Amino acid sequence: MPAWNSSGLDAFNALADQSALKALLECCHSSAWASAVAAARPYPNIDVLFDTADSVLRGLPESEIDEALAGHPRIGERTDSASSTTEQTLVSTASEQVLAQLRIKNAEYEDKFSHVYLVCASGRSGSELLNILLERLENDPATERSVLRTELAAINRIRLTRLIDALPGETP
Repeated sequence: MPAWNSSGLDAFNALADQSALKALLECCHSSAWASAVAAARPYPNIDVLFDTADSVLRGLPESEIDEALAGHPRIGERTDSASSTTEQTLVSTASEQVLAQLRIKNAEYEDKFSHVYLVCASGRSGSELLNILLERLENDPATERSVLRTELAAINRIRLTRLIDALPGETP
């Protein structure tokens, strides 16, 4: 039995183009990414969807990566994004000391790299995300851009899975 909703994938494949585009923009805020992933439908299975999403992401110019980053809040900040809130659930339980350090180091990161610290936060505590942030502050800009693309791909996969699982499918 698949670990994903195959009837949800069928429903995704059947969405009108504008509906698919809107749903994909909730996964990744790059319009070029969402357009390319929507245009490649229908997907026979989730692995092909993931492979396509990853391939499109790898080919995006830096301006589109910046567009995608603009849709992500800082780690530890409250947000209106249901996806980000879900992904940062464990951060919300961090101590005030950890949250304060996250704020300070987020600002330091943004000063150094000129973009938000992006990390796949799902299942990770505030302390763990702070430690990752401290390690990534040691990266040079080119290395960090590569790392954030990997993190964005992981986030996209989680969000695509949630999207597919949330779509109604035919009941047996």
